[in-house]
Amino acid sequence: MRRVYSSRCLSAIAALLGIAAALLTPRAGAECACLWQGSFADVQASTDLVIAAQVTRIKGNAVDVAIEEVLRGPDYLEEIRIWMATRDYCRPPAEDFAVGTRWVFALQRIREVPPDGFDSGTPNYSYGRIDDYILSHCGGYWLNYSGEAVTGSLVDAPRWARDPDMTPVQIDLLRAYVAGRASVDALREASREDPAVTELMLDTRAFLRGDPEIDEP
Repeated sequence: MRRVYSSRCLSAIAALLGIAAALLTPRAGAECACLWQGSFADVQASTDLVIAAQVTRIKGNAVDVAIEEVLRGPDYLEEIRIWMATRDYCRPPAEDFAVGTRWVFALQRIREVPPDGFDSGTPNYSYGRIDDYILSHCGGYWLNYSGEAVTGSLVDAPRWARDPDMTPVQIDLLRAYVAGRASVDALREASREDPAVTELMLDTRAFLRGDPEIDEP
């Protein structure tokens, strides 16, 4: 005999399935608690790798990136995998870094994986693999990278502020700072400059490179 369910019964079943799916899917940083470690200028020196990169793929809580420039660290790397939030790991969600976007990352290399770091039931969500990298959300460990400038929690940013009000800072200055050739005061001053001055400097650099002009709409 064919069993017929009422619409109310079907709705209840759908709700239960939704709850079950939510319970089986690792919660991104749901129980994570950490202290703010500081802005990018404060935390980058304690990391293993600082890169400028573009996101090429997202799978589970992993983000694959193509490296445009190594600011500090092994210079032979071209592509790496960065493991983001799941369980109670203090990392940002992978979906915050869309495919095609560009970033400056300050990363820690995975040297060992805890015993419960991999779950065969959710293979796409894990702690990460040895020699891959992780991104902490407990400080300014990443910056938005657009054109030739960066923005974000660069220097003296309020705690947990990911997009503070600031003037974009040229990547050349950030590169010099990471290499120890520029001071934090130089970063601070550049982030407070008149945006018109910064735009003029970027336009001048583009002109000297011979970039095609873009007409204003």
